[in-house]
Amino acid sequence: MFYRSLIGAIALVAVPCVTIVGAQAWDDAKYPNLKGQWVRAEGAAGQGRFDPTKPPGRGQEPPLTAEYQAIYEANLADQATGGQGVDPTYRCLSPGMPRIMHAYSPVEIVVTPETTHILIEHIHDSRRIHTDGRDWPEFIEPSFNGYSIGKWIDAGGTGRYNVLEVESRAHPISPVRHKVSSSGGS
Repeated sequence: MFYRSLIGAIALVAVPCVTIVGAQAWDDAKYPNLKGQWVRAEGAAGQGRFDPTKPPGRGQEPPLTAEYQAIYEANLADQATGGQGVDPTYRCLSPGMPRIMHAYSPVEIVVTPETTHILIEHIHDSRRIHTDGRDWPEFIEPSFNGYSIGKWIDAGGTGRYNVLEVESRAHPISPVRHKVSSSGGS
């Protein structure tokens, strides 16, 4: 009898504590359809990491500051003599930003209203881009992929987002700003 009374008392206290929240549907029609696995095209012209229309190495002509141009030249010189250069992946470390965004391994993109996840099937290179309007935290623990805040933009005024503008901080090459555009499609 005591247990029945106890269960009744718990239920009596618990019912007012439960709030019913109206479920809001997420209008995914505003976002680009990025479902599925994205794989870098084999045999693409140039096979360059940064610009597939240009040859690899110096032919890429990356826009670097004098400081990073010196690092890049030292990297190429070390590789020319059989070394690894500054490539951290030979030690099983993440290549970090912005290199993880070159789709060197299969990629899957998951879009939610608060976060866009870029899931990369290699070493811990997945990336979380906060799209919930938050400000930058006062302290960010440095990491290979950094901390990213972005916003979806309807660049054409069509009612659908087609650009994800992202800023990343707290990674070895910081800050990085870039835009990812989706073309046509659903």
